[in-house]
Amino acid sequence: MAAVTMNEHLPTPLDAIEPQGSLLSLQLYIAYTCPHLQRVWILKNRPVQNYTKLVPINIQNRLAWYKEKVYHVNKVPSLEHNGKVIGESLDLIKYVDSNFEGPSLQPNDPTKQEFAEELITYSDTFNKIVFASFKGDTVKEAGPAFDHLENALHKFNDGPFFLGHEFSLVDITYIPFVEKFQTFLSGVWNYEITAARPKLAKWIEEVNKIDAYKPTKTDPKVIVELYSSLFLAKH
Repeated sequence: MAAVTMNEHLPTPLDAIEPQGSLLSLQLYIAYTCPHLQRVWILKNRPVQNYTKLVPINIQNRLAWYKEKVYHVNKVPSLEHNGKVIGESLDLIKYVDSNFEGPSLQPNDPTKQEFAEELITYSDTFNKIVFASFKGDTVKEAGPAFDHLENALHKFNDGPFFLGHEFSLVDITYIPFVEKFQTFLSGVWNYEITAARPKLAKWIEEVNKIDAYKPTKTDPKVIVELYSSLFLAKH
């Protein structure tokens, strides 16, 4: 299989046969190809968060000690911080943003706060629509979800992001999934999600310039191979 990410200098994922090692006071457990985990990884990559140790895990051959000594739910991502473990990606990005140094990625403006929460809440629905489309008329069924993002990007016209000029937790919520959906839909169905969606195209272009996001991207070949095995193997 091709390299998991575009960055060749990342830590090797721990395998089930690996020894536990020491648990530090601030460790972020992730798996490179999972979009849920990528959300937290992007936030971790901001300069003020780089003291967090990144611990990649092979989720196909998960470490036995992870469930026993780190996160009893046995899911990733999780953040171990001062003896406490927090999981679930949407909860985690809010926790990291609120509890560590650096400028917040949550808006101060009440109107933008409300819209941000609305979009973050919708993200699960967005993902379910697109994933479900892989089992049906993909192009037809996935389209409305991307139209929703295109319309949302028209809300504030002072910048290319969901909240205008502010790169925020909303962008972090969506880009890992949009990245993978765009690659898979283009590679398998020749469907370009940015066609007739100029705001979405500009948003993707601008997010790709964000330094915290760049090293988290997955090799497109890996995305197509992984998603084909997950969603097309039985068809």
